[in-house]
This record gives sequence, C-alpha cells and structure tokens, in this order.
Amino acid sequence: MSPTEHVQIFKDFIIFDYFLANPSVLGQNNGQDYRLKSSPFSSMMVDSVKSDNFLVVFSQDTPVVELPSRVSVLEAVEFKQLFQQLLQKIPLPETIIFDFHQTNFIDSSGIGALVSNHKSALEQGVKTLLKNVTPQVMSVLVITGLDQRLTIQPSDNSTTLSTNKSVNHLPTTHPSVRSPVKRLIDILGAIVGLGITGILFLPIALAIKLDSPGPIFFGQIRCGWMGKRFRIWKFRSMCANAEQLKEKVKNQADGKVFKNENDPRITRVGHFLRKTSLDELPQFWNVLKGEMSLVGTRPPTVNEVEIYEVPEWQRLNVKPGITGEWQVNGRSKIRSFEDIIQMDLKYQHHWSLAHDIRIIFKTILVVVRKDGM
Repeated sequence: MSPTEHVQIFKDFIIFDYFLANPSVLGQNNGQDYRLKSSPFSSMMVDSVKSDNFLVVFSQDTPVVELPSRVSVLEAVEFKQLFQQLLQKIPLPETIIFDFHQTNFIDSSGIGALVSNHKSALEQGVKTLLKNVTPQVMSVLVITGLDQRLTIQPSDNSTTLSTNKSVNHLPTTHPSVRSPVKRLIDILGAIVGLGITGILFLPIALAIKLDSPGPIFFGQIRCGWMGKRFRIWKFRSMCANAEQLKEKVKNQADGKVFKNENDPRITRVGHFLRKTSLDELPQFWNVLKGEMSLVGTRPPTVNEVEIYEVPEWQRLNVKPGITGEWQVNGRSKIRSFEDIIQMDLKYQHHWSLAHDIRIIFKTILVVVRKDGM
C-alpha cells in the first residue's frame, strides 16, 4: 500500500468517526442520498469534489454532480477541475452522473467541458450519465450530435427533440447567432458568391484536373458553432493524398494549428488558388446552408478542437466565417494559436453589423492587393 493510500485511509477514518459522533452534519434523503453541509471537516472530506457552483451528491457511492443554472466559461473551467478531482478518488466510481435539472443555459465552453470530462472518464474506465436534461441543454446536444455520443437518461424534461424543434430552445451564445439581418446578408452574399463560383468553375476545374490527379473539390470535417461538425468545401489545392502525407510535413505553427508556408503538398494550381483565395469560393455553399457565415471566426479542424482547453472553446460561440479578423490581419503570417484565439475573441467582443461590413470590404482589398495571403 502506497503512502498516499495510507493518508487517505487515515483521513477517511477520522471523517467517519466524526460523522458517527455528529450525524446532524449530514442531510438524508430516503436513506440513500447524502448532501454535504458545512462542517469543520467538510473541506477535508470533499477537498477533491468541493466547488462554489457545483453540488456533489453521493448516492450509494455514485457521485451525482448537480450543475448550476448557467454553464459558461467560468463554470465550465470549474466543472472540468471538479471532474478531474472526482477521477482521483480511490476506488474510482463505476459511474458519475451529471444532473442538469436546473441548467437552462450552456455555451460552447460548457459543451467543451462536458466533452472533455466524458473523454477523461472513458480513459479511466468510468461511465458518465446525463439525467434531468432540460430542453435548453438537450437542444444543444441534439444540434451538435452529442445526444448520440453521450448516455442520457430519459425524463420528462429531456424529451427527444428533432433537429428542427431543438432550434427553438437553442441558447443565444452571441448576438450574431440570432441576428436576422446578419443571416440575410449571409444569404445574399452566398447567392452572389455562388454566382461568381459558377462563372469561374469551368476554368478552375479544368486547371485542377490538368495539374494533378484527383477530385476538383476538397471536403473536410470542421467544427462550427458550439462544436457542431460540418463538411467544409474548397477547390482542391493540394495533392489527392495530402492528408496521408501530413505527418511528413513540418508544422511551423504551434501544436494546436497546422501551418507550413512552403507546404510541398500544394500543387502549382493550388498556389495560385490560395494566393487569390479562389480555393475558398465553394464555402459560399456552407454559408447558404447556415453552417458558416460570411464573417466569423476561423473554422477549426476536429483534431484541433479535441486538444482545446475549456476556455478556448469560447471561439465556437459564433459561426465560423469565410473571412474574419485573421483574414484581414495577415493570415499567412500568423503562427501562434494564442493570436488566433485573441483575434476570434476580439471579433466576438467588437461584433456589430457595421464591423462585419468593414471586414468584408477589408477582405476585398486584401485579396486584390494580395496582402498577407
């Protein structure tokens, strides 16, 4: 037995003895559930589960984590820290339950913490169960597909929602998400953009086919609003087996983004398409479908999001865009993931319809001048 286990047993013995002598510090519920009340030993007993915004209820050795009414970035960080502490308990519980009965708002940071906790639990062989899920939370789980990946206990509050019905309960994580004027601008811009794409399609497609074997379009799964996955479309600018060759290419940026200024996988036509941003024209289809916006944050890959820290999920509170702060501030020169995060958060903080219009015009100037492309 390790010294740590000896210390834990000693602490548990003292606590057990204290509660035998002072049963009033425990609240009983049907003889099964126990809520911790304040006591001289409460911090000692729950030093690995105590939290300001979360309540942990032990039911037959199964921890039940009651989430607060609002789970934004601060609560999400606390949620992950609390869960990591629960996974340090000896012995590990077979199941950890997340009780959402009072949660009526959750943003991308909260979803990030939930995904991270579920992943950590699987790595430790611990099951997670969501119960009393409110319509507001369920709508996010449905729209992101997490209702298929997580175990959810059916209840009156968490009636299965269709994707269409769930939209009525989706949280407004950022004003831009629910702006009808922004959506109208997106639709009109997408129609114009697709018209331009149609005009240029034949010469671009012919050039791609003559330059290298492979498809005309390149599709890749990206993470959009709240982490919802979608397939982004571009004109192919790399060799057909680019994904298989990625490991052989040196990453010149930090670990959470991949960038190489002289990527050998880029074809001759691909260099031209990227220099002129013509490779991004098919993304107007993503905008028309509502998966992206004309202006937004940079759409991350699934691999990037999987290694995000909880606060970094904030960039998913808005829809990704064809252009954005990173596009008009020298995207080819950006090497730091922190810079990308700061630009995305700056966009969210300063967002307005006028700001979107300014970025659109700046993007046109950048493309014409070929600055930072």
